[in-house]
Amino acid sequence: MPATQPAPRVVTLPFPVSRLQQVPASLDYRLFAGDEDPAVLAETDFWVPPYDVKLDYPSILAGLSRLQVVQAQFAGVDHLAEWMPDGATLCNARGVHDAATAEMGMTLILASLRQLPDFVLAQAEQRWAANNSAESLADKTVVIVGFGSIGQALARRLEGFECEVIGVTRSGRDGSRPTTELPTLLPTADVVVILTPLTDETRHLVDAPFLAAMRDSALLVNLARGAVVDTEALLAEVQSGRLHAALDVTDPEPLPSDHPLWRCPAVLITPHAAGGSSAMQPRIDRLVEAQLARFAAGLPLLNVVQQG
Repeated sequence: MPATQPAPRVVTLPFPVSRLQQVPASLDYRLFAGDEDPAVLAETDFWVPPYDVKLDYPSILAGLSRLQVVQAQFAGVDHLAEWMPDGATLCNARGVHDAATAEMGMTLILASLRQLPDFVLAQAEQRWAANNSAESLADKTVVIVGFGSIGQALARRLEGFECEVIGVTRSGRDGSRPTTELPTLLPTADVVVILTPLTDETRHLVDAPFLAAMRDSALLVNLARGAVVDTEALLAEVQSGRLHAALDVTDPEPLPSDHPLWRCPAVLITPHAAGGSSAMQPRIDRLVEAQLARFAAGLPLLNVVQQG
């Protein structure tokens, strides 16, 4: 009797495999875009979850007995990490969202300083609202808290705006300053950008003392996770008008329609839209292709944040 060939390992993608340029032929490709019954994931060895679909990750991941790898399409994977089955490896999408998120960071900073929302409202009212008192980014000090790949991408885009950029990390790596120096850095900053991952250590990192250390009229930009900022502490500062904020993420999220942040003139809000641009698809496709090639060949994976 000839030896029985092992069944190919199953890769479940949120899009047709035909979208990818080159994939290993030795793998079995299936589709789960988020609308199907999660039972179709039962045989999955390598899973790429959908990007913009809310799923019951605790129950889904608990049922994946064969799971070896989850390749997230997100830079932050705090919503996945705690539910990963024993032995499964979690990889994030480091690098995929750098360009889009850095662009949104630039957009929020410039729109807030130059008071673009006021001009948009005036245009809707067909009103010529001349304003020569807006702030310029030139000559400002920008502190980026969380100086990973996205923070560094933002710093590169800030280089041409004649401002000083200071990156901050826990360890002070890559030319950044350590977080222990935040008490002396915050009073010097005109703009503070939050790009740190959400962990037990960073939850409410931006609390009342953090905000109190910021100089009057400074701008806080949150591109990380809503819970990195203490919403009540921030609300007190922006309602008083002492600080301004530009928020792509909030806590809670989505922000309820009756939340006072919506009504605060010192706040600009975008609906967690930083990473979802045309730049995402080609970058996530290249990452998934590279990971599948490594998975099929038994090579170390990229972007591992939790080893199985």
